[in-house]
Amino acid sequence: MPRSSQLLHPPLSTVTPRLAATVLLFRDGPEGPEVLMTRRSGQAGFAASLYVFPGGAVESADEAASEAPDGARFRDDQQGEARVWALAALRESYEEVGVLLAHRADGSPATQADVTALEAAIGRRSDAATFHAACVSLGLHPAADAVRVLARWLAPLDLPKRFDTPFLVARMPRDQTPHADAHEQVDIRWVRPAEAVALHAQGQFPMMFPTVRTLERLAAQPSVDAMLDACAAGHPLWQYCPRGALDAAGHEVRLVNEDLAYGELGLVTPYGQVAHSIVWQHEHPVPLLRNVLRLTAPNAGVMTGPGTNTYLVGTAASGFAVIDPGPADGEHLGRILAATGGDVRFIVCTHSHPDHSPGAFVLQTLSAARAGAHHRPPVLGLHHGPHARLDSHFVPDEELTDGAALVLYEPDGTTHTLTALHTPGHTANHVCLALEEDGLLFSGDHILNGSTTIVDPPDGAMGDYLASLERLDAACVRHGLEFILPAHGYAMQHARAVIAGLRAHRLAREARVLAAMQGSPSGSLDDWVAHAYSDTPATLWPLARRSLLAHVEHLRMTGRAPSA
Repeated sequence: MPRSSQLLHPPLSTVTPRLAATVLLFRDGPEGPEVLMTRRSGQAGFAASLYVFPGGAVESADEAASEAPDGARFRDDQQGEARVWALAALRESYEEVGVLLAHRADGSPATQADVTALEAAIGRRSDAATFHAACVSLGLHPAADAVRVLARWLAPLDLPKRFDTPFLVARMPRDQTPHADAHEQVDIRWVRPAEAVALHAQGQFPMMFPTVRTLERLAAQPSVDAMLDACAAGHPLWQYCPRGALDAAGHEVRLVNEDLAYGELGLVTPYGQVAHSIVWQHEHPVPLLRNVLRLTAPNAGVMTGPGTNTYLVGTAASGFAVIDPGPADGEHLGRILAATGGDVRFIVCTHSHPDHSPGAFVLQTLSAARAGAHHRPPVLGLHHGPHARLDSHFVPDEELTDGAALVLYEPDGTTHTLTALHTPGHTANHVCLALEEDGLLFSGDHILNGSTTIVDPPDGAMGDYLASLERLDAACVRHGLEFILPAHGYAMQHARAVIAGLRAHRLAREARVLAAMQGSPSGSLDDWVAHAYSDTPATLWPLARRSLLAHVEHLRMTGRAPSA
């Protein structure tokens, strides 16, 4: 993890979240599954005036009831906290919308008559212990076995009131009629998930962020049975702790795990401050840590995404190492000079592609002119390989040997150490850099955010690429690397998980390539790409064809390719 001295924002104390539970009650409608939603009163203490799913805080009595032998009915896969979640959600469903998921003593489902009897006994709003005791006295057993775990949401760190909330799903009982409690709930509505999301976007159906995201993920489910089957594993399908960021207008937005900028917020605002802009721009450096800035070159495109990231490592006191100065773009190089004050100690190119290295020697000359001829920063990297394209020829001042350390020194003795890791695969001369003191991996094009890099033979080789991934995983363990800073896209957290996922993706793609070759042993690359990359837009097949060739060569090299 980064040193606390390099974090941009100070630590904050956060509120310990309270455990809650919510249940999504579904029925099959004429146009697809419909979910029951209730609107909270404008005077409610939480989520006022918003449409929500029935739910609320877990009570100690729910935990006690989960262990009672004569109470609820559970499935074998429901143990420990999963039982408590289910009971709390079922109790809240009764309290808020008058729906009782329960079994009678003979195993038949509870009916509207049972709901009426329970209301006569305890009313709608009672404490948890009274609810569970009343169910026992009426011979009703809460149907915990009828609910399944869908997701788990942990409230953002910056909120003053936080909940840790499992989201459960269940089928609405056929012969019960939901109705609001006329206390905290003022309206009840059946709505298709996609319809609710569309109405929310139009400002007609106010909901909290977790509610919207959950409905977005459920919009494609064709039936209630399909939804319940998807949750059959017994564990949350996704777990989110949203993080806050700023959009182009400076407004707060919330991101979750699969959002590309999510990991970057873990680096820049680990304590939850809503302070980091996620808008791509090319005019100003973006501080990631006190000793790491990112400047994105104005060369956005299909191959480069928002542009090539140039990273500036160091401080005004230590001088700077510039990683991937990018194309020979005068304005971009001028911004690098301005951000470093001209005090550039090292210029490093992760590889020789034209969106990474051409600016290196131009920047070297500009830096020397600004700082004086006595201070000419060396250009470091690896010599282009024998099969490099003409536009990717690159000869550094000094070869950056594997394991070499570039060290910047602060006046107080603090260091910023960049260790070179030779990672051929994307190109023969690719190198990554580990900022050891802060657990950062500058991955160049070897690992990207939002896409997989192209491995383009003969300069690139898939076997080398996969071996380099394993080497980077070992480096993460050795150097404690937690974040990946790619040459294209946002920073990523959980470096080892990212690498494992990327390796699994590559091997899965290789399996598809092998299947395509086995299905058509005498086929061409164009034949195989249509099968192996059928999940990729056809417009990208010319690019995918290059990585497909790398997979084919790897399969042949390892003796797994079928004979033509």
